[in-house]
Amino acid sequence: MKKNPVLVALGKNVRELREQKKLTQEALAELSGLDPSYISGIERAVRNPSIVSLSRLANGLGCTVAEVCRAIAKA
Repeated sequence: MKKNPVLVALGKNVRELREQKKLTQEALAELSGLDPSYISGIERAVRNPSIVSLSRLANGLGCTVAEVCRAIAKA
């Protein structure tokens, strides 16, 4: 099954932001109040997060939702 390019771009961006902060998926999950498997699913483009989840991710990463979503405009 082909993955949605928007979700692929989002997942790649989330992973890059997480790695820049030197966070594991587990640490980001704790900071954002999300499950580590959900974070993994976003990064692998198998989850389509809601705006609420994106907001929680942004808070956990210490950035804005716009920064989390910046790569999807090009997808």
